[in-house]
Amino acid sequence: MRTFNYSAIRDQKWDSEILGLIAAIYKEAGKQELYLKQRPEELEKLVEIAKIQSTEASNAIEGIVTTSTRIRQLVEEKTAPRNRDEQEIAGYRDVLSVIHESFDVIPITQNYILQLHKMLYSHMNNSAAGRTKTVQNYISATYPDGHTETLFTPLSPFETPEALDRICEEYNRVIGNIELEPLIAIPVFIHDFLCIHPFNDGNGRMSRLLTTLLMYQNGFYVGKYISIESKIAKDKDLYYSTLAGSQTGWHEGTENIVPFIKYILGTILAAYKDFEDRMSLIETKLPALEMVRRASKNKIGRFTKQDIRELCPTLSDSSIEGAFRKLTALGELKKEGKGKSTCYFRVN
Repeated sequence: MRTFNYSAIRDQKWDSEILGLIAAIYKEAGKQELYLKQRPEELEKLVEIAKIQSTEASNAIEGIVTTSTRIRQLVEEKTAPRNRDEQEIAGYRDVLSVIHESFDVIPITQNYILQLHKMLYSHMNNSAAGRTKTVQNYISATYPDGHTETLFTPLSPFETPEALDRICEEYNRVIGNIELEPLIAIPVFIHDFLCIHPFNDGNGRMSRLLTTLLMYQNGFYVGKYISIESKIAKDKDLYYSTLAGSQTGWHEGTENIVPFIKYILGTILAAYKDFEDRMSLIETKLPALEMVRRASKNKIGRFTKQDIRELCPTLSDSSIEGAFRKLTALGELKKEGKGKSTCYFRVN
């Protein structure tokens, strides 16, 4: 069985791109601290939007979907799920809420990871919930001509519990002894977790929940206000290809994890940049028309009411719609489509 040891990673010389990403993330995290102190009310609205987006996007990556209205009802109002997909979505919502509220008292151990997995399936009858896998799983790809190829074979069910213990122990050691930069240790842990693939089902969603948990525990709170999961969902092909490439040689300990680290760090930095953009719109108390005008200038190509709502969380739907009507009448925006397919684009 593969051995888990961070010493080789600790001694590795990182290239300028990784060092630059880490420096930029720390700079943005420092700015966020100021916003947290200065504008707590507006930030609460960002939290609600991010919870909805994270729950929707992380499940959608796995093909678990419902309507946007139902997502909002499930997350905001905690309404009862109506079908299997909604049961899985409600479980994700519950785990995310626990992480938001209690991240600082959730140890990184196999026992707690199993408890979080059990909670993920708490709205449905799943005998495998909260237990490591009982059958060998494979990471495979299906191609346009219909044939399927196995890209990676994770650890066997027999090897899994010990491996899960080991990655937790190694992670806790390097973080506790300040042996490794947390922004390196987090993607390394998530990568090992995905290579072990410890569960019969729910590995991808658990990896994203654990990413959020580890980020919060190390002082990177951007995922509370900007959905990391929705950023991954928007370029999931790149996510999967980067992961697949960095898994080659994992069993022998010869894998190149650098592309996966860069992908995760780039995603975190992009979330911080989004946070800064949204806060700059909220910062000055602008009329709704001007706020929507500025938000639309941040968008390239077509955009929807939902896109603007994300940028302007302090505005009501009716205020955004009113601003759209005025900007369209002024000739600044052009409207396309009807009903749910309505979108806009800037004329100049």
